[in-house]
Amino acid sequence: MRVLVIGSGGREHALVWKLAQSSLCEKVFVAPGNAGTADEPKTENVDLSAEDLDGLLDFAKNKEIDLTIVGPEAPLVLGLIDLFEKNNLLCLGPNKLAAQMEGSKIFMKDVLKKGNIPTATYEVFSDPEPAREYLKTCDIPIVLKADGLAGGKGVIVAFSREEALEALNSLMVDQKLGSAGDNLVIEEFLKGEEASFIVLCDGESVIPLASSQDHKQRDDGDKGPNTGGMGAYSPTPLITEELNEEIMNEIILPTLAELKRRNIEYKGFLYAGLMIDDQKIKVLEYNCRFGDPETQPILMRMKSDFLDLCLKAAKQELKGEQIEWDERFALGVVMASKGYPEKYETGFPILGIKEENETSKVFHCGTKKEEEEILSNGGRVLCVTGLGNDLDTAFEKAYETTSKISWSGAFYRKDIGKRNQ
Repeated sequence: MRVLVIGSGGREHALVWKLAQSSLCEKVFVAPGNAGTADEPKTENVDLSAEDLDGLLDFAKNKEIDLTIVGPEAPLVLGLIDLFEKNNLLCLGPNKLAAQMEGSKIFMKDVLKKGNIPTATYEVFSDPEPAREYLKTCDIPIVLKADGLAGGKGVIVAFSREEALEALNSLMVDQKLGSAGDNLVIEEFLKGEEASFIVLCDGESVIPLASSQDHKQRDDGDKGPNTGGMGAYSPTPLITEELNEEIMNEIILPTLAELKRRNIEYKGFLYAGLMIDDQKIKVLEYNCRFGDPETQPILMRMKSDFLDLCLKAAKQELKGEQIEWDERFALGVVMASKGYPEKYETGFPILGIKEENETSKVFHCGTKKEEEEILSNGGRVLCVTGLGNDLDTAFEKAYETTSKISWSGAFYRKDIGKRNQ
């Protein structure tokens, strides 16, 4: 099979790496890819933006691509799946309507509300003045969320009224995130521990993937601004077998049922960000794709043929399928550029990326190759992932590799996976 993967981050590197291991795979094209995907077996980078829908369509036709898998959210929200399906090309990902689960916080919260799915109470604002008045009287802390796509930077937790008003001005008045902040969701602050729950859907059937936990805050001890994720591990002891079943029955299946009630079929990866407190579960957010950096440790543990699973999901043939998992733990540490998630510089040579082995893998998130040199090319640059018999061993393997890699301004959290210790 000839496969096209769309995207350029750590998630896409992990997807490509796992797809290429399949006996079904002849060739994987990545658009645009990065320095890491360029070096994977059976893989070739393609100089096309993930948002160049017409260019991607022409490429898929010309190369007779058998299956296209979309990594990031933006092309999904723009309607890439609709375009490919209209041209009779097999692809995996939600269509434009279904992708609103991430493309619009307001749409997503309405699905949860109408589907009686537990989530934080919330209010929606399209004018900053009523929002400002609401913030003067609401409980603190409070959470402000830009309605549109914001690259993981559209959620602000305000621990004082002053912070809340500053966040409101930043999002709605100064439009720091552009049109994503035209409309705002203001919701109650939920206490507890966050977990990621990702499923693969084919429009009818749904299979849960291995559980995982992400670290969203930039700094140790879960401090600092929200980022796209500074590290993740799988499985998480937080989600027991009983809790797994409860999440499927009370959150995932009712969500898909509510979408179906709206004549929206969901196909592809669906990511639920959950807050768990004293065994009570509420939905923080939904994403319309595989999580990043959760993809890296999850796929490190997957023993099943990933390409075969994706193909069956695209063909609506998932019913009865089971996924086999390595019982070991995997943990990924994100190495980022100084200044992330705000302004940062790129183009620095990366030193110390060593040869990998069965228990250690360096996934590239924001890199590029110039001649034989690998350069930093993003805010999140690498995700160093280790595999071990327990979480501590996975931690040691990941950090042993991380400590040997460097570039000007590189930083990373030192406590990924230590939340409960």
